[in-house]
Amino acid sequence: MRTVDAAGLGIGDEHPPRIMGVLNVSKESPYDPSVFDDPGEAAAYVDEELIGEGADIVDVGLESANKRFEVLSADEELERLDTAVETLESVSGDAIFSIETRYHEVAEAALARGYDMVNDICGFADPEMPRVCAEHDVAVGKMASPPDLTSPGAVEDVDDIYDALGQNGFTDKTIVDPAFGGWSEAKTLADDRATFRRLREFRGLGYPILVSINRKNFLRDVAGRPTEEALPVSLAATSMAVERGAHVVRTHDVAETRDAALIGNEFARDRVREAGDVSVEELDVTTPREAERHLDRVGAASGSELADSAALSGDAVVRVFELAGLSDADVGSLSTAASGAGVTVVPDAGGADGDGRSALVFGTSRAVAELDPAAGGTDALSGALETVESAVR
Repeated sequence: MRTVDAAGLGIGDEHPPRIMGVLNVSKESPYDPSVFDDPGEAAAYVDEELIGEGADIVDVGLESANKRFEVLSADEELERLDTAVETLESVSGDAIFSIETRYHEVAEAALARGYDMVNDICGFADPEMPRVCAEHDVAVGKMASPPDLTSPGAVEDVDDIYDALGQNGFTDKTIVDPAFGGWSEAKTLADDRATFRRLREFRGLGYPILVSINRKNFLRDVAGRPTEEALPVSLAATSMAVERGAHVVRTHDVAETRDAALIGNEFARDRVREAGDVSVEELDVTTPREAERHLDRVGAASGSELADSAALSGDAVVRVFELAGLSDADVGSLSTAASGAGVTVVPDAGGADGDGRSALVFGTSRAVAELDPAAGGTDALSGALETVESAVR
């Protein structure tokens, strides 16, 4: 996993999770507490409510990206840049300042006037954006989006989101953002939940991950909470996101989100290990699909037949199941089927009683999927093996 230096702030597995607080100088932005048009008042908010509560990065929005509003032109965003710059100049606290925009002209102007970082909500749909960020040697958040400057985040399927993040390449200091939220009419809460469940896959891109999940609909819907009561679900998801590998959390609730992120980080696996001159990273892989992302990244799919990423990924993860309610004959049939597939079966020590016997079944995903449901035994055993097969595919 690449580590990104954002104006001296390290972002990656070797660093604590970073909190990105939000300031808007866009009068149409829907979250009133973060909206200011007076630089002095904005600076006080940043010092007290963002940096003062633990924000490492302050993300300044010039317009609302809400699909209900007309998209501002680059010139219209530039007209608002003075307020954003004057705010930065009035802040007394220490933080990295990020400009949220979709236009390379706005990014270049902001960077020239003191901003440290870019948050591109259209994910390099402006093909000049990566050039500007590379020339200024700055970190850039890249949100998954179609090649359309008017439709930030309007990608629904998880696989399409993953692919969209590759649009117009990456800079050395890119931070990828899977674009949670209702960015298009077609995107559903189920799409967001699927993306969150598969968050570890985005580590396969090899760049740090930014998530913006604060009080989002796909979380509120689970608990049936309105926005003003949705902080607890946001904090729960924040801990889970960091544990799954997110490095930056964008939020309006800085102090609480910081604490939740630290809990997620505390109980995440130790991915990076000291090994002298050779780096060692234990990849966070729990499914064959996650393994396939990493295999594709290192070029396995383009190598020899033995290096086919889709085939290799089935050998990357061990799955463990417990089957209960088995007869003695079922245990014998299961053991026979397992020996042919390269799967290990460990039955319980006792004989069958009124509830039957149990057995642990474990092996790689590919091996478990090759268990033959028709290998003998009862219909119940065959049905159980079909269930196991479907679970690993």
